[in-house]
Amino acid sequence: MESEKLEYFRTILNEEMRTLLDEAGKTVSEMTSDSTPFPDPNDRATQESDRNFELRIRDRERKLINKIREALERIDDGTFGTCEVCGEEIGEGRLKARPVTTLCIDCKMEQERKEKHP
Repeated sequence: MESEKLEYFRTILNEEMRTLLDEAGKTVSEMTSDSTPFPDPNDRATQESDRNFELRIRDRERKLINKIREALERIDDGTFGTCEVCGEEIGEGRLKARPVTTLCIDCKMEQERKEKHP
């Protein structure tokens, strides 16, 4: 892949990681600063439910951050944009839609087909 395109994807990935890390920092500060005691059990339950939902979102984002780091490593080692199954180049449109992908569209479709019908 051309170096200009690699830098384009590096910028996108770094920007996405920065956004995710900022959100994680906000969540931590909000959860540690929000210690409002709720005498009503329903209010406490709602607060706990909201916190659990927020933590699930952050866990998904944590996994995405790891995928972003791996994609940045692939840019550095020259394997970014190459399907890890068939070795073919991953289409630029697919990379724009999902820059952390490691599979071309054909291999991804095959993987999903196998998951549905083991």
